[in-house]
Amino acid sequence: MHSDTTANPDPGAARGAVAILTNRCGELLLHLRDDLPGAIAWPGHWSLLGGGCDPGEDPLTAIVRELDEEAGLAALELTELFEIRDAWGSGQLITFFAGNWDGDETALPLTEGVKLRFFAPEHLDILTIPPFIRNGIHRHLAARPC
Repeated sequence: MHSDTTANPDPGAARGAVAILTNRCGELLLHLRDDLPGAIAWPGHWSLLGGGCDPGEDPLTAIVRELDEEAGLAALELTELFEIRDAWGSGQLITFFAGNWDGDETALPLTEGVKLRFFAPEHLDILTIPPFIRNGIHRHLAARPC
């Protein structure tokens, strides 16, 4: 599995950004994508909130915009983590960010996808998650202090 890229070999290649958001219990906020085969990458999969960068937009600006557009989440402190290419989906070079958010995910104004839900890390293995997202989550969790 291609898992990590530190530099974008094609500066004109598509880019995107996702956010690993955790609450104070250490649960991760996941987004169930619409089940639209052929219309979107990874239909019917649990993923992270995020999306593609608009032309000329950097990944930080993109993730701030996407969080607000998709779930009404604004003014979150985000830390840039690493990049992973979605080799088997959109092909985008995805920048992963981390942040904290405590709240009722069912009350968020979801504009894309089916639903949002917090999951404890030990329950992620039973979910259908894109490989590059699963890789990014595991990498982030492994790097956190105990």
